[in-house]
Amino acid sequence: MFADRVLSGMRPTGSLHLGHYHGVLKNWVKMQHEFECLFFVADWHALTTHYDNPQIIEQSVWDMVVDWLAAGVDPAHATLFIQSKVPEHAELHLLLSMITPLGWLERMPTYKDQQEKLSGKDLSTYGFLGYPLLQSADILIYRATQVPVGEDQVPHIEFTREIARRFNHIYGKEIGFQEKAEAAIKKLGGKKSKLYVDLRTRYQEQGDDEALESAKSLLDEQQSLSHGDRERLFGYLEGGGKMILSEPQAMLTAASKMPGLDGQKMSKSYNNTITLREDEAEVTKKIRTMPTDPARIRRTDAGNPDRCPVWQLHQVYSNEATKAWAQQGCTSAGIGCIECKQPVIAAVLEEQKPMRERAQLYLDDPSLVRNIIADGNEKARKMAQETMRDVREAMGLDYK
Repeated sequence: MFADRVLSGMRPTGSLHLGHYHGVLKNWVKMQHEFECLFFVADWHALTTHYDNPQIIEQSVWDMVVDWLAAGVDPAHATLFIQSKVPEHAELHLLLSMITPLGWLERMPTYKDQQEKLSGKDLSTYGFLGYPLLQSADILIYRATQVPVGEDQVPHIEFTREIARRFNHIYGKEIGFQEKAEAAIKKLGGKKSKLYVDLRTRYQEQGDDEALESAKSLLDEQQSLSHGDRERLFGYLEGGGKMILSEPQAMLTAASKMPGLDGQKMSKSYNNTITLREDEAEVTKKIRTMPTDPARIRRTDAGNPDRCPVWQLHQVYSNEATKAWAQQGCTSAGIGCIECKQPVIAAVLEEQKPMRERAQLYLDDPSLVRNIIADGNEKARKMAQETMRDVREAMGLDYK
């Protein structure tokens, strides 16, 4: 059994491209042999921005799972499932929302960024504001220890850790904790007791970090409190007690260095992608018609590889000898641009060949994909139900 459990998910946005492969899927293929891995289709997350066009989500789900399998993600080594088929995600999201200060969600850096990027959509919805909490529920319900993310997603993992901490503090208390803490408050004296309660309320209900720090300072100054009472009051500020939800770690992954056909980052929004299973003739045509160094108007003009998008693809796909050949040929006008593109075309097609072969099996018999996901849904749901039993018990919701 693996000591670490890794959880990662992707929104279903249609066929995946080589940027997804180099940025995420290659990593998944490697990790599935090193950790216990759960990989899920984040279809509810897709609704936070595509709530007005859900029709595209269903087909995108199956296309994406086929792409995962084509890339080498192996259901014998990882659990693949669909988020909405494990309704416990929604239950935990709801219960966590009861203790999540609004300010914590509004401060998430991606909240305003996404609103600006997708300014054409009305994202002033409860679902969009709360999606980082749903993301936290996705992670916490499997007690994942590692979550692979890029640097821009680290705040989401830190937020998840804070939510887990807050839940544990509020619901994981020692027997008689409440009574003991309340008795300790009275020992502070009338004025300080009232101040402590006010500061605690501001932190618990509004997520006011300054109130938390002020309360801690207040306790630090109390010389007459016993060690036990002091620890209880520190715990009572944030909760304190046994760990019901485990705090995950961010597993930093390198950003994809896969450039698009125009030299920008490969992205659907830039219309510069090559999909994982794209037709060979189409791939060849796309790369052959890529822009090159604008200074090379004629075949005899020397070029500068640093200004050429094709050179960026050489960085990903070519060995040192091929790169040296391309650089020398470009700067001396010894080779033409079409000639320079040929090794890149060959390397991309070579990378895609096993993907197309693996995918064909599932395209010929779609029931294979459905069965893989059904098994994964069942396995994931059993894990989620175990966590929810503990959560309900801690919250006093396990009525007999």
